[in-house]
Amino acid sequence: MDVILVDENDVPTGTMEKMEVHQKAMLHRAFSVFIFNSEGEMLLQKRSAGKYHSPSLWTNTCCSHPAPGQEIKLAAAKRLMEEMGFTTQIKKAFEFIYKAPFDNGLTEYEYDHVFTGTYDGTIIPDKSEVSDYCFQNLHKITTLMQLHPEEYTEWFKIAFPKLQAYLVGTGY
Repeated sequence: MDVILVDENDVPTGTMEKMEVHQKAMLHRAFSVFIFNSEGEMLLQKRSAGKYHSPSLWTNTCCSHPAPGQEIKLAAAKRLMEEMGFTTQIKKAFEFIYKAPFDNGLTEYEYDHVFTGTYDGTIIPDKSEVSDYCFQNLHKITTLMQLHPEEYTEWFKIAFPKLQAYLVGTGY
């Protein structure tokens, strides 16, 4: 799969195969989706043990990369269905850049578009992508991340405080 290379302003500069991008630590476009239930709890997923990086770690509801020519919000909605087995309205919250190297020599260097939504229905995760999931209140997530940071993905540790600040700013 090719991903979209971008500059620091999210202007496309080309495309490259996903694994090569992660090997060369190239800045590329990505998205992260954070879904909440009507109680305000966040839907977390535990990545499957077979993932090529960050296996068996807790993270946001879903994330991935839009394909070249694919509108990012549509890509995020499609990936939510593929990974978690449901659709819901999502809206753009904010964007940020992060860089996180991994022990296996790969690096995530992403211009990340963050989307949020609400959902209370049935969840049918793709077991090749997701080994477990749960709804958790934000205070408990903060506490668990402080106690066991090694159980969470690097990008979630960066994105979660930004999401909390966004939610406070919107009166959540």
